[in-house]
Amino acid sequence: MQFIKLFFKTLGNGIKFINTYFKTFVLLLIFLWIFASSQDTNSHFANLERIDLKGEIFDSSSVLEKIINAKNDDQIKGVLFVIDSPGGAFAPSMELALAIKDLRAKKPVVVYASGTMASGSYLAGVGANKILANPASFIGSIGVIMQGADISELANKLGIKEQTIQAGEFKSAGTFTRAWSGKEKQYLQDLIDQSYDLFVDFVSKERNLDKTQKNTWANARVFLAQKAKELGLIDGLSNYENAKKELEKLSKVQNPTWKEEDKIDKLFNRLEGQASSLISKSLIEIVYKANNSFTSAR
Repeated sequence: MQFIKLFFKTLGNGIKFINTYFKTFVLLLIFLWIFASSQDTNSHFANLERIDLKGEIFDSSSVLEKIINAKNDDQIKGVLFVIDSPGGAFAPSMELALAIKDLRAKKPVVVYASGTMASGSYLAGVGANKILANPASFIGSIGVIMQGADISELANKLGIKEQTIQAGEFKSAGTFTRAWSGKEKQYLQDLIDQSYDLFVDFVSKERNLDKTQKNTWANARVFLAQKAKELGLIDGLSNYENAKKELEKLSKVQNPTWKEEDKIDKLFNRLEGQASSLISKSLIEIVYKANNSFTSAR
């Protein structure tokens, strides 16, 4: 009961924060809309574009839309895909990978790993013409994982009992309200193995790697950029400026002009980051307080 009270108290604080600053956000948005052009003048003549993939991949829709727009914009002759992400969900990562592959079929794409290009984010960018990386970046982590908590003991302490009505033997496989049965674990393992095979097969084809040697490059290890280059996961070490120059060379544009980020998009990205930070802090506060309360109760 105390855990539930803490949860709703923290949730209430989050809602209060949003209500307090919502009007300020709206006023800032209106100000930018009226007094700032949505794009620099240079953007109307841009022939190169930078697209960023940052943070965990759960919803790929906004990045996916930028990739598709760049593919269909005949004025854009090349794309620099800057990645700093630990990965995320398999399906949206694959969606981005397929979009980058389609984009590459029409115009050159250079990936620049500025910090981390691992797991789903490596999959997302593996289909580019070239992959360049900051020497200190983390590359790889080619693998698939499924995790789930078993909160049955916690539920018992709180007096919560599970009730389930289902049709289909494996409908509740992966639930967090009880331990998984041996049959469920085998079913989930088969699902993960199939996903892993799909991941490895895609990477081996795009990077021309020997699939029979997957234990050397696809056993979920993370590599520093130099080792990743030796294994064939990337093409070279670079800094941001040289990555831009590489795209300019591949795209063969006479007067490279880079598309500027929309000012409204900048604002929304900033607000999104602040909201994510607030949610993370709230969840940490819930877990911390709940853990202390249970420790004290003992």
